[in-house]
Amino acid sequence: MQDFAYEPVYDGAGCQLTVTILADRDPVRGEMRADAEGAGFRVLECCGLDEFGSGAIGALGDLVLVDCTGMDAQAMALLSRLDVRAAKSGAQLVVSTIMESLDVVFGCFTISPAQILVDPGRADRVIAIGRVLASVPNLRLRELSETDRLMLLRLTEQVGRVAQRVEGLSAQVFAGRTADGGAFRFEAARQTFRGEGDEPGTRARDTAPQLPPAEAIRKLIHHRQMRSNFFDAELFADPAWDILLDLAAARAERQQVSVSSLCIAAGVPATTALRWIGQMVEADLLLRIPDPHDRRRAHIALADKTADSMARYFAAIGLVAAGEAVAA
Repeated sequence: MQDFAYEPVYDGAGCQLTVTILADRDPVRGEMRADAEGAGFRVLECCGLDEFGSGAIGALGDLVLVDCTGMDAQAMALLSRLDVRAAKSGAQLVVSTIMESLDVVFGCFTISPAQILVDPGRADRVIAIGRVLASVPNLRLRELSETDRLMLLRLTEQVGRVAQRVEGLSAQVFAGRTADGGAFRFEAARQTFRGEGDEPGTRARDTAPQLPPAEAIRKLIHHRQMRSNFFDAELFADPAWDILLDLAAARAERQQVSVSSLCIAAGVPATTALRWIGQMVEADLLLRIPDPHDRRRAHIALADKTADSMARYFAAIGLVAAGEAVAA
């Protein structure tokens, strides 16, 4: 990994940014500290979760780096407290975990916009720290050397590709932008054929199609997955669409979908899938639904208008619900 020698970073008021580091694994905690200090943060606290949770939680750093693998009741309580404190203080959370603990960790963060990383490498954490720095207004940094510029360019190429795919999805599927400038927009229902006696201005939404049977959607998903038997799977990586298809099938089955299951369905690394899920929740494409039987967990589902758009898409390609027919 490139050794960046950054000067301290300051906010618009001239105060150096601070970091709180919480990790039970000594090697990981050491890496987190080195990366945070290398990025210019001043360390407020660097200790294990139990040690931090045993005392009164004082002021958090501008950035809070957490590494948690085993999730017992004490760890869950600490994460939930951090969620509330970060939301009130404006601290940025970057939380690393493992796939087995993802659902529980995801359920702990309901208020703050935490970045959740799954089985991350060191580069993943560096990128997450970079995303935090990018969100700090009036950030003061030293002038970067040409080597640093090239390295940062390589690190941000993937983020750029994700942004382009989001914009492409907006243009191709939802045809525009929301009033608030978001990347997603739902196309208004278009006026359709009006038979004799029908009221003028009747719109397609009045007779919105239903989702097709789950078996038909699962078959479509299976056909998409079969491409990887003949081509490199990365050629067809489309996590947003795979997420929508999986949730459409689950809705047709009246099944709930956990975030870990949805990450698997997305066909990309779990950390990447989580970024897509988060962005789609923010764009009101998806809903985060607390589990009524277990407040520690949350499920993901299609928003009603998303389900409506998916049903119209399926109808347009001839995949319709039982008893429905597609007009020629």
